[in-house]
Amino acid sequence: MSKNFVEELTWRGMLHDVMPGTEEHLQEEMRSAYIGFDPTSDSLHIGSLVPIMVLAHFQRCGHKPYALIGGATGMIGDPSGKSQERNLLDEENLRKNQAGVKKQLSKFLDFSGTEENGAVLVNNYDWMKEFSFLEFVRHVGKHITVNYMMAKDSVKKRLSSESSEGMSFTEFTYQLLQGYDFLHLYKTKNCTLEMGGSDQWGNITTGTELIRRIASGKGYALTSPLITKADGTKFGKSEGGNIWLDPERTSPYKFYQYWINTSDEDAEKFIKIFTFLEKEEVEGLVKQHQEAPHTRVLQKRLAEEITEMVHSKEDLENAIKASHVLFGKSTAEDLKGLDEKTFLDVFDGVPQAEVATAKIEAGLDMIAALAAETNFLPSNGEARRALKANSVSVNKEKVKEDFTITTADLINDKYVIINKGKKNTYIIKAV
Repeated sequence: MSKNFVEELTWRGMLHDVMPGTEEHLQEEMRSAYIGFDPTSDSLHIGSLVPIMVLAHFQRCGHKPYALIGGATGMIGDPSGKSQERNLLDEENLRKNQAGVKKQLSKFLDFSGTEENGAVLVNNYDWMKEFSFLEFVRHVGKHITVNYMMAKDSVKKRLSSESSEGMSFTEFTYQLLQGYDFLHLYKTKNCTLEMGGSDQWGNITTGTELIRRIASGKGYALTSPLITKADGTKFGKSEGGNIWLDPERTSPYKFYQYWINTSDEDAEKFIKIFTFLEKEEVEGLVKQHQEAPHTRVLQKRLAEEITEMVHSKEDLENAIKASHVLFGKSTAEDLKGLDEKTFLDVFDGVPQAEVATAKIEAGLDMIAALAAETNFLPSNGEARRALKANSVSVNKEKVKEDFTITTADLINDKYVIINKGKKNTYIIKAV
């Protein structure tokens, strides 16, 4: 075997609970393990990155990872850590979501099947859809007592919560369904380990109990801590909601910005969890950062590694270029190098005014560009004063009163950026 998987997770701060004997079991030979993913969307968000990284480390340590799409369980809803039931899905949407999730997992896991430990995607709907209620109750339900199920933290919390409306039978049986997944994969794929977030411990150990009682076998459990941010705000959320892995939902630029804006304390933790950098390199980066925190070396490296992994090298370069445009010294050429989507992301929320393309073709003088045509400044006099004070730039280059904006200045054939001083940015859009 190559690296010790449990040791790898431990130094990275990715280990919460592990069943006794798991480490030794994994050291003996190549083993198979699985983690379940929620299929309620066709994209995962960065909250799913910890389980993805855990599976990726598992494969890199020479073992075989199974990614389980919870098609059947997604039709029900998991009570763990939630106060309400979730919406149920139909089969068509489940299949669409599964394809989207596999595409994202493929950035981290090798599904090619050329190696013995190639990753495999499975969907529990495939083995649950033919299972009748009577069969399930007879073959699975009778092996687990209600007392055992009631003792689980996820159930106890839900039942004792004042805000909760109680728990439906559907959700109460969730742990049996998840437990059965483990039993099924144990019997059909020789899968001996289930992994997940720390809130899943109860559901996972129900699976090990079913394996013991029905298959007279031994299953193992391992969980990772749920990620929190040092300032108490929720990890994976921004003002615009979830940070998605799908570039159509969260652009590579906004994705990159999320990581670059990480606090020093979180960056030190996240660089271990969300990159594959080796221990020595991480320790070196942490030391470098502590000596000169203002250089933000940890945040930069973290943002680079994770953006390239989730998106691509080209997307990362665009995101860095876009960041320089907004926060650094950039030129008109840098601006013209941005594609329209990134450009709009960078200047999201900046005041815009529309000007007829014909006026720009004829040449738009700076007074009109600042005041009469756009109302960026309240009067022509104020526009003149700003130009005389040398505080106005077009596409990041200083201009005088005699400057004329033409089609040659258009970015993406559509936009012109005007700055007044360092803090005021305006956009003219040719229409």
